[in-house]
Amino acid sequence: MASIAIGLSAAIVSFLIMQGFQSEVKNKIYTFSNHLLITKYTMNNAVEEQSFKYTTDLQQHPEQFGFVSHVQEYSHKAGLIKSDDEVMGIVFKGVGKSFDKDQFSQDLVEGEFIHLPDSGYAREIVLSRIIADKINVKTGDDIVVHFFQNPPRFRKLKITGIYETNLSDYFDGKVIIGDIRLVQRLNDWPNDEAGGLEVKVNLNYFSGFELWRNAFAHHLERIDEAILSNPEYTGNRMLSGLSALWEFKYDHDKAALEASAREIGMSIDYDLYIETVRDKYIQVFEWLDLIKRQVRILLVVILVVVCVNMISVILILVMERTQMVGILKAMGAQDSLVRSVFVYNGMSLIAKGLLYGNAIGLGLCFLQDYFKFIPLDPHDYYMEYVPIEWGWGTVLLLNLIVFATVTLVLMIPTRFITRINPIQAIRFD
Repeated sequence: MASIAIGLSAAIVSFLIMQGFQSEVKNKIYTFSNHLLITKYTMNNAVEEQSFKYTTDLQQHPEQFGFVSHVQEYSHKAGLIKSDDEVMGIVFKGVGKSFDKDQFSQDLVEGEFIHLPDSGYAREIVLSRIIADKINVKTGDDIVVHFFQNPPRFRKLKITGIYETNLSDYFDGKVIIGDIRLVQRLNDWPNDEAGGLEVKVNLNYFSGFELWRNAFAHHLERIDEAILSNPEYTGNRMLSGLSALWEFKYDHDKAALEASAREIGMSIDYDLYIETVRDKYIQVFEWLDLIKRQVRILLVVILVVVCVNMISVILILVMERTQMVGILKAMGAQDSLVRSVFVYNGMSLIAKGLLYGNAIGLGLCFLQDYFKFIPLDPHDYYMEYVPIEWGWGTVLLLNLIVFATVTLVLMIPTRFITRINPIQAIRFD
């Protein structure tokens, strides 16, 4: 029971922490870039964005797409921040009145968001904690931002707020937020043009089964193409197909984003390019998938240890009850009946172990979620404490996996009962 309880509690804690960690990192990225990015399609590698009229049907009437929650325009402009002692490169992200301030407020740690006037443009910005510390400024201070263009231009802007996502490689280390009309003025763009659109998607809008079926069908198509195009597969087609099927991976968020991108892609102009945030920050999401794989490996290790311990326990029980087995067989009991006695006894131990394991695992997760007593270095882990995400489906699935796996393993040691001779068993001491 202790083996099962410790194994299950470790699995529950690991999976809930993993899900919490993935959710925290994803939400930070979704908060800053949303789910889908629509930009002007271009073949060059220029730093400057290509503008387009963002007042499309998608932006004006997002309700025509049931899965679209919000649409907002944005533009980027490269520049330099200069203070008395420091100079550093930045990316100015211009946003408009459609910007989701409520969503961004969870990352705003000091001050307030910029005030967007009805006319002209706001001479205010929000920058990250990292940038503020590097150039030694605080809310209320003025800084000079030099923009890269010909001829170079600069603006004196006031800091109204400081944000912190701890994703320094992607946002905090380089992005400051201001008024999109400042970028339009610098680039001589009309007021209805922007560098791109950010689309927020309801990831639970699509049917999970339909997404899984489409992803699986697409994976099978890739398998067929690989087998037909590679002559090495000819002699071992079935084995190669099974190996490819084993590699199938399904991610609900990824499938939902791809489905959303396809739906929107059919309604926008041909010269616009739509990209999912997973593709834009593919390194982060591949890293999160690697963490998921490691936790699954841990679950396999836990199951192996629990199963080996359970086999040992049942073998000991069989040895201790050898005389009982012999008497039952002598009285006419079938091997299946005698085996069922030990199987039911083992299942009783498993059930009690699962009960204790759930109490320990969920108890530890509750304490961490409520008190947050295990801190983290935000610069290394992107968050200040170990996160917990309550996925009751995951907890139930772990219980079912442990119970089913260990119960099946019980059949191995109970097979020795069929080899027990009743006469020798009765004499056994």
